[in-house]
Amino acid sequence: MKKLGKQTVTLPSRPVFTATAAVVGKKEGEGPLKECFDHISEDSYFGQSSWEKAEIHMLRYCYQLACGKAKIPCTELDYILSGDLLNQCISSAFAMKECAVPYFGLYGACSTMAESLALGAMLIDGGFAEHICAMTGSHFCTAERQYRFPLEYGGQRPPTAQWTVTGAGAAILGSSGSGARISHVTAGKIVDAGINDANSMGSAMAPAAYDTLKAHFEDTGRDFDYYDAVFTGDLGALGHDILESLFRKDGIKTGAKYMDCGVLMYDLATQNVFSGGSGCGCSASVLCGHIIPAMERGVWKRVLFAATGALMSTTSAQQGDSIPGICHAVAIEMG
Repeated sequence: MKKLGKQTVTLPSRPVFTATAAVVGKKEGEGPLKECFDHISEDSYFGQSSWEKAEIHMLRYCYQLACGKAKIPCTELDYILSGDLLNQCISSAFAMKECAVPYFGLYGACSTMAESLALGAMLIDGGFAEHICAMTGSHFCTAERQYRFPLEYGGQRPPTAQWTVTGAGAAILGSSGSGARISHVTAGKIVDAGINDANSMGSAMAPAAYDTLKAHFEDTGRDFDYYDAVFTGDLGALGHDILESLFRKDGIKTGAKYMDCGVLMYDLATQNVFSGGSGCGCSASVLCGHIIPAMERGVWKRVLFAATGALMSTTSAQQGDSIPGICHAVAIEMG
């Protein structure tokens, strides 16, 4: 009864954003959205002894900030849904291991924030939870060490490459209250465009974003004009332009209301991040630090948040496999 078309569900109870928090690194705190974040670290270590421990600390601290804003004890939520980029999602698991809250570990690469929101909202709408936390994060140094080369290697990057965001976002969803609400969820399908260049993830993920957005519009009967803003994440400048061109072939002009979290995070002209930001923490921190607070201020009333992910691993990349893409869309509306 709640399903629209093949991929979209409607949520009659409209789970509400009770509170959000965003924590980022120094480079992100020097970008255009610097005033939006709850905490900006002065270095990449967050006071820890390794980058991996820094990522764990960042996620844990972001979760604590969100719970504090929601005025809910960290141990009183019904579920935590979280993931990250590291092997076996160790950052999320280690960050949450002392919370004593039922935990679902997720992996959707950079789409994880939308995936956690989608599943969390459906848990609430189904009557299985009253409050959940949807969160994710990433760290530039840990991602480089795992997916590419140690920083000491000093490898060169092509213009199509993206910069993994050091950041985390956490959203507390509730069954009641006022504020921004999730009305629909469109689950994405895996789309493989045949791209095997790990330095061109925007081109690998853009077709998946196109597929999911088209499915959302077809299932709901809505279009770009219905929303005040449509956000993808994290296609970067290259993927953003590819997605626009795909819609232009359908006779659809996305216009200025279409933005990408990877483009918004940095000043592409001065911060030397090539095609823009990427990583789980990019769309998560932009959503929790910028988009939801802006909606609550009245900047936008209807937003479509479509986080994208490159479903690759070090093994698949080393074996020359293509990079499948995924995108999940969450419709967020005020009132």
